[in-house]
Amino acid sequence: MELRTVIRNGLLALAVVVTVTSAAVAQRPYGSGRQANERNVAGQFDYYALVMSWSPSYCAGARREGYDPQCDRQDGKRYSFVMHGLWPQYSPRGWPQDCPVRGRGAFVPRPLINSMLDIMPSDRLVIHEYRKHGTCSGLEPGPYYDLARKLFQAVRIPEQYTNPFETTFVSPRELMADFSKVNPWLKPNMIAVDCGGPGNRLSEIRICFSKEGQPTACSRNEDQRKLCTAEKMYMPPVRATNVGDVPAKDPSNQTPRPRLIPNARNL
Repeated sequence: MELRTVIRNGLLALAVVVTVTSAAVAQRPYGSGRQANERNVAGQFDYYALVMSWSPSYCAGARREGYDPQCDRQDGKRYSFVMHGLWPQYSPRGWPQDCPVRGRGAFVPRPLINSMLDIMPSDRLVIHEYRKHGTCSGLEPGPYYDLARKLFQAVRIPEQYTNPFETTFVSPRELMADFSKVNPWLKPNMIAVDCGGPGNRLSEIRICFSKEGQPTACSRNEDQRKLCTAEKMYMPPVRATNVGDVPAKDPSNQTPRPRLIPNARNL
């Protein structure tokens, strides 16, 4: 056999090996050690991440069209930490999403949507979170949001973050320490902080729970080195003192401060 033929056959064989290997890698679930056929199966996950967003950061950066029930309220309601979602996660890393479900699929009934608007102030958010994440819990919408509310309410918000009128600058470590002070069960390996955007705005905190709803250690999905490494995070205030929105306890001669700038977020 001519040398050129041997080389050509060798290159063809190598190309086949590379193609097969690349296909196998592409089929592997993101960051998890699971087989491809185990990915995105309802009920098959390792733990939950309860994700609590800092609403003023969302409302300070959102590009939205029309009325936003979270940021443009006419009743004076303002939000601090709200529930972004309850996310099934794989360990050591990766997560399922958009899991196929039977019956009525990912339909979320209107009464259930309405019941969640006090802690998830957007119809779209409630629907989106169940479709993307809740379907992978193995729970129907009712039990899923019952668990989500239970876990959200189990986390006590430090007083200084419930309704601040002033801009706050805090490090991720300080924020986590503040939460641990008022939640003694919350260990450092159970919480992570995410930030980004102009001024390293606080985006959200993540607290990890077992599938049974017990506090548990987070995994590599909540690696603080990837979520936020800022020395200080910018926390827009829940309310800014201004004409028409001045708290009764503030002195009447206080210099008005800028009103909160409207903002946006990806669901």
